[in-house]
Amino acid sequence: MAAAVRAGCSHRGFISVTRRGSHSSTALKPQYDAIVIGAGRLQTFIHAYLQKGGLKTAVLERRHVLGGAAVSEEIIPGFHFSRASYLLSLLRPHIYQDLELKKHGLKVYMRDPYSFTPMLEDGVRGRPPRSLTLGADLAKTQQEIGKFSEKDAKVQFHLQEELDFLQELACAIHPLLDAPPVDIPGLTQGSLRKKISALRSLKPLVKSGLKLGKNIPDFYELVTAPVMKVLNRWFESEPLRATLATDSVIGANTSPNNPGSGYVLLHHVMGELEKEKGAWGYVEGGMGGVSESIARSARSLGADIFTNRDVKQVLIGQDGSAKGVVLTDGTEVHSKVVLSNATPYITFKQLTPQLPNFLAAPNSADGKPGPHHQCSIHLNCESMEVLEEAYREGQQGYPSSRPMIEMTIPSVLDPTLAPPGCHVVSLFIQFTPYLLEGRRAWTDEDRERFADTVFDWVEHYAPGFKKAIVGKDILTPPDLERVFGLTGGNIFHGSMSLDQLYLARPLPSVADYRSPVKGLYLCGSGSHPGGGVMGAAGWNSALKVLADFKRL
Repeated sequence: MAAAVRAGCSHRGFISVTRRGSHSSTALKPQYDAIVIGAGRLQTFIHAYLQKGGLKTAVLERRHVLGGAAVSEEIIPGFHFSRASYLLSLLRPHIYQDLELKKHGLKVYMRDPYSFTPMLEDGVRGRPPRSLTLGADLAKTQQEIGKFSEKDAKVQFHLQEELDFLQELACAIHPLLDAPPVDIPGLTQGSLRKKISALRSLKPLVKSGLKLGKNIPDFYELVTAPVMKVLNRWFESEPLRATLATDSVIGANTSPNNPGSGYVLLHHVMGELEKEKGAWGYVEGGMGGVSESIARSARSLGADIFTNRDVKQVLIGQDGSAKGVVLTDGTEVHSKVVLSNATPYITFKQLTPQLPNFLAAPNSADGKPGPHHQCSIHLNCESMEVLEEAYREGQQGYPSSRPMIEMTIPSVLDPTLAPPGCHVVSLFIQFTPYLLEGRRAWTDEDRERFADTVFDWVEHYAPGFKKAIVGKDILTPPDLERVFGLTGGNIFHGSMSLDQLYLARPLPSVADYRSPVKGLYLCGSGSHPGGGVMGAAGWNSALKVLADFKRL
């Protein structure tokens, strides 16, 4: 069994192996209509839409593989891992269809059941420790919940009703995901004609408001309240509450007791996969399969996609507009517009230095994987206090002594990832600090100690796990920053806290994807609607570019 551990300041940890991407056979030209910095899974589809709109575009990726943080690489011979992204859901359906991703090789393995939380406890009368498995079979799910709370189990379909309610709220705000934020500068500045034109930007907000209807108070409570308050009202079972609470802290430096954690929970049920609302699945060949299928679609439309092309700086003309980029080897590539998928910090602090500082269930006798092995496996998630303590330690600069771990084993469903009889495992560790106590940097010894702590806890739940490991890849927050360009190790390109959403993402002055530099746009997770909602930011920024291009 091969293991992969990842850690990030959006406070996570991983281990993984991935496949390499391919280079474009086209030579890099000196002039394009548009240049996209970074070939993340979002950027290759942006290229496709810009090509459809008539703009000759180049995508420049500094690494040897396409996909940004959603890549598959073969780090250990014979084993393929999704290195920094491990599940698919939040790819917007219209992009999935427009680019014909199935036709271009995207294959997804759906999961049922989808969640497994084992307990650390002594078994009763010779039985193994209890566990909680959640899936589409409502009768089985109720039976599982009944192990911990007769009250929760007796309320017929109670869990499904609450999940359906979350989906109803999520669907109501979909119009906000597929459109830029309200054009505040347009509404408050300029001529009357511009103000009237800017009124159109209110349409998605009004549409969402109408869809929410009488649920607006519930929606407001969910996005502003600590998720613990909401879950405590819904359920009394501690393992059930803690399992659901994991989606309220994944990728966010918050705890279930903090205001705003309810929004993060909602964020993670917004997706759709194979027409299943809120579903998450494994991509065949790892998450790089998403990036490669998008790249194939983009190339079929005439896309130029280049790997091993590291952008050093955005070229700024005398009129203050973006004019192209300079590569680290000195090559200049000119364009009329530049779209940056780098984090806002890298875009404004490194690529444009002359700019202002914007700132427990046993295996069967035959040893085959059980249904729970395909789930998102939540370790150290038996109670809110365990999550809270892990959060507190991370805030103090210590990797959690009992970390929250989300474990996935995609090779259970996807045999292409590992040799027969072997598996790949991704371990997502929440609340991992970027700087350690005393604000010191991570050392190799720290990284190994971190991995040992994680493996030790997995060993508690699955004895024999450590002996089965044949290789590992450790990504701490600084590693995520160094390898994938994720500033601070944050997978969302910036906090998903309430003060950095919608109109304020990444800043109120640049929330409409247009930067202060004419012709320079933001199109990554650091812009609305934020990390994980695949395609939305790129889709919206591409529409802005196409709208602006006529005026350049």
